[in-house]
Amino acid sequence: MSHTFKTILITGATGQVGYELCRSLSVLGAILSPNREELDLADAHSVDAYLAKHQPDLIVNPAAWTAVDAAEVNQEATARLNTALPAQLAQYARKTNAYLIHYSSDYVYPGTGQNYWLESDAVAPLSVYGRTKLGGDKAVVNHCLHYLIFRTSWVYSDRGNNFMKTMLNLGAQRESLNIVNDQFGAPTNARLIAEVTALAVYRQLASKPIDSGIYHLVCGGITSWYGFAEKIFELAKRENLPLLLNELGGISTAEFPTPAARPQNSKLNVSKLEGALGITLPSWQQQLEFTFNSYMNNKD
Repeated sequence: MSHTFKTILITGATGQVGYELCRSLSVLGAILSPNREELDLADAHSVDAYLAKHQPDLIVNPAAWTAVDAAEVNQEATARLNTALPAQLAQYARKTNAYLIHYSSDYVYPGTGQNYWLESDAVAPLSVYGRTKLGGDKAVVNHCLHYLIFRTSWVYSDRGNNFMKTMLNLGAQRESLNIVNDQFGAPTNARLIAEVTALAVYRQLASKPIDSGIYHLVCGGITSWYGFAEKIFELAKRENLPLLLNELGGISTAEFPTPAARPQNSKLNVSKLEGALGITLPSWQQQLEFTFNSYMNNKD
């Protein structure tokens, strides 16, 4: 049994999930976390050269084009990061017998109905972002022998650009806000994603790996974007943050049109992952409180 990987490549290490992965995986192998100057993920030749030079035996790939609306008009760049890059990493992993962990999205599903989505359910993405993420999933499944794909949703953290920080900024500037109240999912913090990933990696090192495949990785419970915002402001008021906000209203998706269509049902069933790892994923409310407290402790 090997106790660590020789070299762990983490793409997009300055992003929300990438940053947390660098911390959570640091005890499981030597971390490579190249910046854009060291590794241009948009350039296939740069990626090939970097892989050949450093020969990682574990690749963890949270890098993606995540600007959902901008993806509609930047389709080539989105496809490169969300489909071609995972395919390239998967082909390297197959050739070298490396292990690949890739992150996907609730946007691969059509977002219809009321039921929780299973990993085996039919996919039908509504947007360029969703279609390119699905393309990446298919590439990993088709090209890679040893892999995990974690589909997650509504990712945020105490750093970077995300819904929690946007709400806190807007709440300090505006007296009223209207938030979409008919899209449902589970807000999931980046640190939890990294911690579960680390557990899965440890299981691989301990020769008790979970089966290669697609797994849903989200917090427990369900809310709307309105409900998420409501909880954020509840915590902000508890901490006496300076807020102008005195009215929080709910609006429908139809009242808030966006260039890219959003799934209205992003409820993901997590029983497959919980069973495989022997865990119970914590509630989104608990994890929001942890993340908010971290934000308060680290903000300027």
